[in-house]
Amino acid sequence: MTVFIFLGSLLAAMALGIPIAYSLLLSGMALMWHLDLFDAQILAQNVINGADSFPLLAVPFFMLAGEIMNVGGLSRRIVNLALTLVGHKRGGLGFVAIVAACLLAALSGSAVADTAALASLLLPMMVAAGHDKARAGGLIASAGIIAPIIPPSIGFVVFGVAANVSISKLFLAGIVPGLLMGLSLAVTWYFVSQRENVKPPAKATNAERMKALKESTWALVLPVIVIVGLKMGVFTPTEAAVVAAVYAMLVSTVVYRELTLAQLYQVFVSSAKTTAIIMFLVAAAMVSAWLITVADIPSKMITLLEPFMGNQTLLLIAIMLLVIAVGTAMDMTPTILIMTPVLMPVIKAAGIDPVYFGVLFIMNNAIGLITPPVGTVLNVVAGVGRMKMDEVTKGVIPFMMAQFAVMFLLVLFPSIVLVPLKWLSN
Repeated sequence: MTVFIFLGSLLAAMALGIPIAYSLLLSGMALMWHLDLFDAQILAQNVINGADSFPLLAVPFFMLAGEIMNVGGLSRRIVNLALTLVGHKRGGLGFVAIVAACLLAALSGSAVADTAALASLLLPMMVAAGHDKARAGGLIASAGIIAPIIPPSIGFVVFGVAANVSISKLFLAGIVPGLLMGLSLAVTWYFVSQRENVKPPAKATNAERMKALKESTWALVLPVIVIVGLKMGVFTPTEAAVVAAVYAMLVSTVVYRELTLAQLYQVFVSSAKTTAIIMFLVAAAMVSAWLITVADIPSKMITLLEPFMGNQTLLLIAIMLLVIAVGTAMDMTPTILIMTPVLMPVIKAAGIDPVYFGVLFIMNNAIGLITPPVGTVLNVVAGVGRMKMDEVTKGVIPFMMAQFAVMFLLVLFPSIVLVPLKWLSN
């Protein structure tokens, strides 16, 4: 009955079109009434405590870094570098999108920001070259969701706070899975592009490649600073976010000189608005998280999943299928905030490594950004490319299937995540 009241009130509020943050508060209030615990002071205290977290300071700074990179010319130079390296191959512009997505993912950690940059820069080029617009949009959308996997990742920050798991380890554990997602897209695009008779751009000369590399060097240094700094213990993930934002601002204003003071104001406003949405979601979800613990819903979930508890692989497959279903109707951040307090006790009871599970969970949620009908990243591509949602959905299907295949490969072979993590952590 407790689970029914919580989920029923949450889904009913969402069905009425109430924003997810307010839906979470309403479902929390309904659960408080049911448990005879309603107290406005407890409600307010949990909302305040939800946002009062030092690790969550990484969110606004990573958002700011991503906005600065798009406006300040760092993203454009990364795309240009990828163009000179692989643009001349058959289906080269698609490979450019994948390589650029992996590089941008190591800069911002925001799927929406990276996808918007890729779609605005590469989608017109791919269409002009003769590629099918829906297929090109689908590739760019699926490439954009690599951002929450390769560090730095806003998704890992939110999960790390909600699950009380080391964010630094999550960052390091996401490197190999993120690259595998990019590799799966490259293989899929290779076979898909063979059907299209598109003449690739001329091969860049060595001089052009060196010029593109020189221009993008300042941008490429950033992920090195972040990853090496985390591995060496020079700074925490939160401090890494500050370093990323300050570095991007200095490069954009002093080195590239493409970011003006007027643009900087707009960048601050835009990143502040996005951060406010995320932080309000986190604050509202803390009410539900507290009540989930009080109502002992995790133990009920453990009882429900008892038949799978003896086999970690089957348990993870069941959980991944559940997250896939939720991801079709809910955005990434609320899914993390709602499901983490319910699933983590199950994961710990089954003896599964929390960092390993975190990588799988965030990967699943990232893919949820391109699963209809919600598909936030699909909406970004449709908006930038002026396409219908169903066109982008049709184009993204083969690439989405490839990324799901990678996710379930990691379920079957945990060492793909755990072995590199052990090596990088030492």
